[in-house]
Amino acid sequence: MPASRIETERLLIRRFSKKDTGALNDAIRVSLPDLNEWLPWARTNYQSGDASAFIRDSVQAWKEERAWDYTIRHQDDPDRHLGNISMWTVSNLGKISEIGYWVRSDETSKGICTEAADAILGQAFGNLGFHKVIMRIAVGNNASTRVAEKLGFTKEGTLREELLIRGNWVDHTLWSLLDREFHTLHRGHIRSKG
Repeated sequence: MPASRIETERLLIRRFSKKDTGALNDAIRVSLPDLNEWLPWARTNYQSGDASAFIRDSVQAWKEERAWDYTIRHQDDPDRHLGNISMWTVSNLGKISEIGYWVRSDETSKGICTEAADAILGQAFGNLGFHKVIMRIAVGNNASTRVAEKLGFTKEGTLREELLIRGNWVDHTLWSLLDREFHTLHRGHIRSKG
């Protein structure tokens, strides 16, 4: 199981609790116009009940070890939700996991997503022992593509009509990073707690 709390140079990345509903809902509300373009769950009629349901599912997913969702916070402002980052197993046999993330619109272009993803990769390739981590990024989502590139991921190809978003089938690029590549490229010093 990955650490439930991870600290990086600037960030506190921890598993969700019920008390995070308001901060999560606020971050989604601020970011909905941007998230709506790329994520099927980011509907314009998103409700605070949806945030509560996500957190309930996240807590259960941790218990079942099927997914690990984290809230991203600044260490010096731990009450403000900056975004989400999640990891889940794609193949036990192949030792493959996938990560996904988003950062609130008023905090983009500050390296938050790259720093958080690097920390989660440390968990994936550390005590979890994954061999490969993948990302699926919607074609045209240039910010997420830059994160993959900064982290040393390799673009493997394009998945045609991978996801239905607002009635349109959206192509996604498939990116991957192998454990040996991560260990060669890794730059951060991450402290895990719990």
